[in-house]
Amino acid sequence: MVLFGFFSLVLVLIYWINRAVVLFDQLIADGQSATVFLEFTALTLPSVMRLALPLAAFAAAVYVTNRMTTESELVVVQATGYSAFRLARPVLYFGIIVAILMSLLMHFLVPMSRAQYDQRLSEISQSITARLLTEGQFIEPVDGVTFYIRDITPAGELQDIFLSDTRSETEHVTYTASKAYVVRDNEDTQLVMIDGMVQNLRLADDRLFTTAFADFAYNVGSLIDAQRDVGRAAAHLSTWELLNPTPALEAETRRPAARLMSRGHDRFNQALLGTVAALLGFATLLIGNFSRFGVWRQIIAAIGLIVLVKAIETAGLNAARSDARLWFATYLPSVAGFAIVWFLLFWAGHPHLFKRRIKGDVTQ
Repeated sequence: MVLFGFFSLVLVLIYWINRAVVLFDQLIADGQSATVFLEFTALTLPSVMRLALPLAAFAAAVYVTNRMTTESELVVVQATGYSAFRLARPVLYFGIIVAILMSLLMHFLVPMSRAQYDQRLSEISQSITARLLTEGQFIEPVDGVTFYIRDITPAGELQDIFLSDTRSETEHVTYTASKAYVVRDNEDTQLVMIDGMVQNLRLADDRLFTTAFADFAYNVGSLIDAQRDVGRAAAHLSTWELLNPTPALEAETRRPAARLMSRGHDRFNQALLGTVAALLGFATLLIGNFSRFGVWRQIIAAIGLIVLVKAIETAGLNAARSDARLWFATYLPSVAGFAIVWFLLFWAGHPHLFKRRIKGDVTQ
């Protein structure tokens, strides 16, 4: 458990930092505060832990087993009559603890954090400051609209404004102004431009009309992609809802019943894979004789078996997503993993079954 905690910390930090770099580019560069950045990185932590815990369990089991092998502790215990299955019992207990932790993540923490993350992301995406108030860059908040601000003063004054609206099929409108201010008017956001000009290009006859103004208010709230309430995503649903999809739920998530059910069963499968990872790391290192060069071949074989289980997981998920009646295919990687573990432990307890026997008499 100590080594499991260490490897979990290292892997979570690696995944988390990688995710934080992406969020930093998206949030800080768009004008969001450090508090918002820390909030978003915290909301990604459960999803990162979900990825890291099975790998940490595998690494901890391999490390402990390798150390006990090199120090001949396993040889001493086996000499007392302990079978390979008996030796695997503590690793099974450890795997059950990992499965419980994974269950808490998969069924509760990850759905809750994903729902909160998407909600906050939707709020940020509708922020005028984040989407429009970017100085020195031509931005396109919506298709057909180009917006530019040369500079933003500490007092909040926007200098040298350019706004081009080509969404209409009959005319193109361009606004320019020496300065502007963003003003909240009830629930709308107005861009008040000072000392500017409106250029209206009529496409039917290619005639250009210009109008100078001292001040002009433009509703920039329409430039923001106000995301409609499209309902919950499949990742936000509870496990019970995923396992029992209704037509209304399918319409809300825009996902067929097969995909919803496969996601629900996959949450149980991910918890089981935490136990499989620990047992695979232990059982594989029991195979083979003692060598002064260590058990590096067994470690490579263990990694290969993990890759095999992940490949089976992908195939099983694809089958379950295609047909709701194949929901049991989601558990194929766990079943295959436990079967491999049983075979390896049986092999460790009966090594003579897979050795070549010398036939014939031995010449005296």
